Amino acid sequence: MKREFRLSSRREFFGHSAGTLAVLSAIASQRIQGAQKVSPNPFAYDISRLQKTDPKLIAYEETARWKAPHPEARRLAIAHDDTLYLCSGNYVTALNQSGERGPEIALAEPPRCVAVAKDGSIFIGVRDHIEVFDAKGTRQATWDSPGNKPWLTGLAVTENDVFAADAGNRVILRYDKSGKLVRRVGEKDKERNIPGFIIPSPFFDVKIARDGLLRVNNPGRHRVEIYTADGDFEGSWGTVSMGITGFCGCCNPINVALLPDGKYVTCEKGLPRVKIYSAEGQFESVVAGVETFAANAKACGPSDCTAGGLDAVVDSQGRIVILDFVTGDVRVMKRKA
Repeated sequence: MKREFRLSSRREFFGHSAGTLAVLSAIASQRIQGAQKVSPNPFAYDISRLQKTDPKLIAYEETARWKAPHPEARRLAIAHDDTLYLCSGNYVTALNQSGERGPEIALAEPPRCVAVAKDGSIFIGVRDHIEVFDAKGTRQATWDSPGNKPWLTGLAVTENDVFAADAGNRVILRYDKSGKLVRRVGEKDKERNIPGFIIPSPFFDVKIARDGLLRVNNPGRHRVEIYTADGDFEGSWGTVSMGITGFCGCCNPINVALLPDGKYVTCEKGLPRVKIYSAEGQFESVVAGVETFAANAKACGPSDCTAGGLDAVVDSQGRIVILDFVTGDVRVMKRKA
């Protein structure tokens, strides 16, 4: 027998419909909440746990902090007398570790890296060439561009040579002190067992260690590499890891500094942090974790890996000075007792 259902009025129809929808909505909500509790998305990209640093790993404490003198802070360098040289705006500014300003060099375009020789000569890299100044800030020379769309991001100076990290062409350029380009270091060469640099974003650095060898970050390979001045590949260290002991993201570490005992100071972006590694490349401790650089951590997203980042230098007493590219903060960090 067919059973018929009849609603006596329009008001009754909407009343029954609303009640039914409310019940169905409540049931659906409970099912969704239950599913979320029972089966969270195993593929969710959650880095919140990585933004907290184990306090036991932090071996340094902040002793001073001040702002860069101009917007758009980019790089730091340190002279043999511990004077800091900071690239920001269209200036390179000399400062002490309390932030008190000394002489300042104005440029026609933004400086992207700087290095200071023992005699006080100042080498400044703009995007496509190097400019040279004496200790008083008087221009001495402007070197020719190496060509092929260079993007200079790091400098290191020895008694006879100047090494420039060219992120645009993924190579270390070796110049003599007259500005003559004498060698290209690190270009991929299977016969010489040179892997080649992978530079997804303009963060490429070079340092000279006390043993005379170059320390160069290879961010796309998540490691630090070692070369002779003549370009021979001597070795590398570094691992890909979301954990604190390795390097994560598209391209880290972005900058490197060296402690007097040969240990490494590494700077990262994305998860902005500064860490210490042994001379052999073993993780040892944290200078400053992600929670120290909250604004910086928000600046580098999946669609733009060129934002954010940190730089660091080491003074003669082993203190580490960190520059935050996002806030312009300069922090002086001293090892805990």
